[in-house]
Amino acid sequence: MRAVDTNLLVCLLVRDDARQLAAAEAFVAGGAWVSHIVLVEAMWVLESLYERSSKQIASAVGMLLAHSSLAIQDPDVVSSALERLVAKPVLGFSDCLVLEVARKAGHLPLGTFDRTLGRQPGTMAL
Repeated sequence: MRAVDTNLLVCLLVRDDARQLAAAEAFVAGGAWVSHIVLVEAMWVLESLYERSSKQIASAVGMLLAHSSLAIQDPDVVSSALERLVAKPVLGFSDCLVLEVARKAGHLPLGTFDRTLGRQPGTMAL
């Protein structure tokens, strides 16, 4: 299976360049894999550059999880991170995913200096 880079994933989400969008859609048509790193980078771009809200980020992640041609790395972990983001939008998607990846790997507690994240189950505020 092919894999996508951050810029290709962002193109699929924001759809702001018709030529690139056509190429991106053709590339993923037969199936493509999205790593956690690409997913986090893409959500950062949506938040920082395109000024998307946490609700819009959650919607984008949900759309990617449901996409018929995209295989998301550890979709169960990403789904758990999405649930956490919806419940506590102030955390941000990357923090939610970091915590859920650590949880799946069995490496809790997650140490953090982030006070908001540190109040989540499975973390330890330092």
